[in-house]
Amino acid sequence: MVRFEVDAESSGAIDLGLILVRYGEIALKGENRWYFVKKLRQNIRDCLKKNGIEGEVRSRGQRVYIQTEEVERALDKLRDVFGIVSLSPAREVAWDIEAIKEEALRVAREAGLNEEMSFRMDARRADKTFPFTSPEINRLVGAHVQAATGARVDLSDEADLTIGVEVQRGRVLLFGRVVKGPGGLPLTTEGRAVALLSGGLDSSVAAWLVMKRGCGIIPLHFKQSEEGLARFMDSCQALARYAYGWEMRPIVLDHAEVFGPTYEKLRRIGAERWACIFCKRIMLQKASEVADQHKAKAIVSGDSLGQVASQTIENLEVISYGIDKPIFRPVIGLDKMEIVALARRIGTYEVSIRSVGPCPYLPPNPLTKADLAKFQALLEEMEAGN
Repeated sequence: MVRFEVDAESSGAIDLGLILVRYGEIALKGENRWYFVKKLRQNIRDCLKKNGIEGEVRSRGQRVYIQTEEVERALDKLRDVFGIVSLSPAREVAWDIEAIKEEALRVAREAGLNEEMSFRMDARRADKTFPFTSPEINRLVGAHVQAATGARVDLSDEADLTIGVEVQRGRVLLFGRVVKGPGGLPLTTEGRAVALLSGGLDSSVAAWLVMKRGCGIIPLHFKQSEEGLARFMDSCQALARYAYGWEMRPIVLDHAEVFGPTYEKLRRIGAERWACIFCKRIMLQKASEVADQHKAKAIVSGDSLGQVASQTIENLEVISYGIDKPIFRPVIGLDKMEIVALARRIGTYEVSIRSVGPCPYLPPNPLTKADLAKFQALLEEMEAGN
């Protein structure tokens, strides 16, 4: 589907450098909606500031409005702000049906609308004192555009051009372009979480999905090599593109220092097959400690059920044993192709596929169906021989 932008010249129309911002589920928040809208405004201002764009941000009714002289630059950056469902550059016309008709026709002509193309009207009358209802606006304005262009009316989302009309108190806004945003909730409205981030496909996508649900993430990496560390830092940079309203501060721990002593104990008792289980659990324990230090309430992991040996349902039960923080696994039900598609869409794919070499503690025949009772017995044996 093709979307077109409203241009600057039109009889009776006022070019304010205005961007209309739409949000989705925030509108369902009831008495708490003001908090989410306030945070969205703050994050939008942070986006503009970080990108050197001057503009004013206000909310009115169920919309947020941005006034700026750099509309195109602002649209390009704002499309990555969580909480925004879509944006449209808009122009104001007189509170009059004839003015609306003429501006809609101008939009159609600028888009090159002709008899081989289709269009639809999408009018919303927020001010019920306007003398025409939304269906009447659609019919009257649509008939005017159709008569002048010969274009076909298509009420579906597949129309070549959608002309939007929003009737508000004392003013009418028209737009012919819709830029999609990431949706979700404004960052930090759901607190913060520690994200175990290798920099690979799964962990990066998992971190992004939790950010989309309003969590500011604290990226935690267990360094095994310089290549792995570089991939992690570049993954953080890719995710920072969406972190408006939150400053990501990566934390790096040495993998050998964290897991090496435990691996030696496993080796002494001939339980190397359990290495991946113990390694993952120790990472979660360290993540929980980091969470306490940084007032985070949860841990994010990139586990996808059944994808590798450590991610069977039996192993995940054991790995999670005794961890005192909620563990979010947002890609648990996605297959590899779905994760790859998401990574491509959000811009982490190219970084994540960089090779960093195998884990030095990976056993030749890792355990796939860990038993919790056996794990507990191993813990006691290792502690007794400490």
